[in-house]
Amino acid sequence: MENNLSRHDLFVNWEAMTPGKYKQKAKGLVIEYGFHPTPLGECFIALTDRGLCQLSFVDGVQHKETLDNFRELWRNAELKINQARTKKYVGQIFGPKPNKAGLPINLFCRGTAFQIKVWEALLKIPAGRVVSYKTIARMIGRPKAARAVGGAVGRNPIAYLIPCHRVIRELGAIGGYRWGIDRKRAILAREAVGYHG
Repeated sequence: MENNLSRHDLFVNWEAMTPGKYKQKAKGLVIEYGFHPTPLGECFIALTDRGLCQLSFVDGVQHKETLDNFRELWRNAELKINQARTKKYVGQIFGPKPNKAGLPINLFCRGTAFQIKVWEALLKIPAGRVVSYKTIARMIGRPKAARAVGGAVGRNPIAYLIPCHRVIRELGAIGGYRWGIDRKRAILAREAVGYHG
């Protein structure tokens, strides 16, 4: 499943892979990773030749624990640290001048068919806007699946670029966030003042 979506100044090319396809195609996959500071806290970022497959915030978490959890998800892959390569991506995503050249950031996600639908819906939420879990459920044609949507949102592997921070509870409460409620508020505040990079 592939899509090209504009996230304001950042263009995202999106390719998703179900667990069945992962078993067929991911054997021998090389993933390069790094840990870097960002304006929103330390991040872990991982890249394949097909695109970015993980972006998460890890401040306060041991690097070894982060790597062990990531390795469990990508068992067939070979992991290599490459701080130089991953730093370029972090600069493109979080730098003071968002990418204006139209160069895409390729995302390569692995999830169930339902999770992939939810993440694709998240990519359609404009910066500066928030929607409810119920709205996402309607967007994917599963209006009674708001709770399941919440589970899929919580398993989003690519923080910030797949904007799970833009989902709130039905009554307007900010709700939880995998990488901390204070960070969710900070991201929403940045977007509210027009910073979309």
